[in-house]
Amino acid sequence: MWSLPNLLFALCIPLSCVTSAAGLIQASGYERGQVNVSCPYEGGYESYEKYLCKNDCGYEDVLITTTEGKKNKYSIHDDRQKRVVTTTISDLRRADAGKYWCGVTRNGKDIYTEVRLDVGEDTCCDQSTQVQSYEEGLVSFSCLYESQDENSLKYICRGNQTSTCLQQAVITSDSQQKGQFSLTDDKSSRKFTVTISRLTMKDSGLYLCGVQHTGLDVFSAVELEVKEWCCVKSVKQSGIVGRPVTMKCPYPRQHRENRKFLCKGDHRNNCTDMVKSQSRFTLQDDVSLSSFLVMITEMEAGDAATYWCGSDSQWRPGNYTKIHLSVVFPQQISTVMSPISEPAASQSTHMPGKHVKDAAPFHSVVFIVPALLLILTFALVIVYRYKCHNVRGAEVNMNRNQSKAAEAEEVMSVADVYENHDVVVRSKQQTSKRQCTNDHYDDEDEDCVYENFSTTEDIYCNQISTKAKR
Repeated sequence: MWSLPNLLFALCIPLSCVTSAAGLIQASGYERGQVNVSCPYEGGYESYEKYLCKNDCGYEDVLITTTEGKKNKYSIHDDRQKRVVTTTISDLRRADAGKYWCGVTRNGKDIYTEVRLDVGEDTCCDQSTQVQSYEEGLVSFSCLYESQDENSLKYICRGNQTSTCLQQAVITSDSQQKGQFSLTDDKSSRKFTVTISRLTMKDSGLYLCGVQHTGLDVFSAVELEVKEWCCVKSVKQSGIVGRPVTMKCPYPRQHRENRKFLCKGDHRNNCTDMVKSQSRFTLQDDVSLSSFLVMITEMEAGDAATYWCGSDSQWRPGNYTKIHLSVVFPQQISTVMSPISEPAASQSTHMPGKHVKDAAPFHSVVFIVPALLLILTFALVIVYRYKCHNVRGAEVNMNRNQSKAAEAEEVMSVADVYENHDVVVRSKQQTSKRQCTNDHYDDEDEDCVYENFSTTEDIYCNQISTKAKR
């Protein structure tokens, strides 16, 4: 037979028999995730057995007890100092949602606490905000929340898995800066903003903005696309040290009202605004041509560098130009314009009070003309001597065969020859004097020299011929 206490225990095992409750606990989790259900209890029950059951809490509804510790996907822990028993449910499914009870076993009526468990889907979301940016740049996007969540924890994670989003958050509102991520919370407008710097192609993908709730957290999705810097305009330009130089920077028509800038540095994300920091740099905007000019009034050697000019602080590639500026020294220009090696005669001639250039042609004429005259004179002498030698040989042979009687006539002929010679000489000299009356040398003087020289040669040949006849 059953005793009265055992009979009452058997009759009151179903939770419907219990009419008192300690309160209601809300718990939530996501599919394939886990959830912790924590239930406090009063002092004096530290050594009592605790358990978690579901629905009506019959014998078959008891999921786990503290004497078991772990059973299937359930585990339980009793913190007797804090008087809190915590049950962890792993690998959540949608069917796990419902009503649970935390119970404390004792003689007579058990003590229990009601638990409501919500299980949400593990993926999010049906819609997402599209955001684009470029590698090595930065991007910011904002996530809205309700007024009751002003003091709630905000966070962001990669992917669309809601169950592990908080555990794998790349940054939370508790830590405003973490690596390349930063988070600011504007409670007045009820939105928090996430900024990602030093973007790479790997940063593309889905991000979840999460707001922690007592129930299921609230999420919104952002789809980020990081593009490659494929369309950057790049030009090369040079300038002369000490002289002005102008750089041209086009921009899109829709950026007419944007602030234009020119910055110096190897990286576009870490450069110095030259228009603000250097008075030698001035900017002139030409709205009609959708471009602006940057002028350096007097170029210096240190101006050789990489420059970035544009009209958009977000560094979109189609909105700026990359300029490689090199410098040239004036000495280099003079070296390029002059031949590598020049004769000493072609160098500039310095005289007191004067600076004469290109004296080489004059010196060349001074040296070349006498040389040509000397060569021509020598050649003419050889020719005429050769002619006279042939004449003399022929006449000698003829004289050997002539008789003594002819010799007397030859003596008379010699006298005539001398007379003719005098006449010829006088005639030639008079002609020469008429042709050479100028006191100064010129081209006609040279012809005069040649004519006199020819006459002299004729006389010389006649003299030789006469002697041979003798």
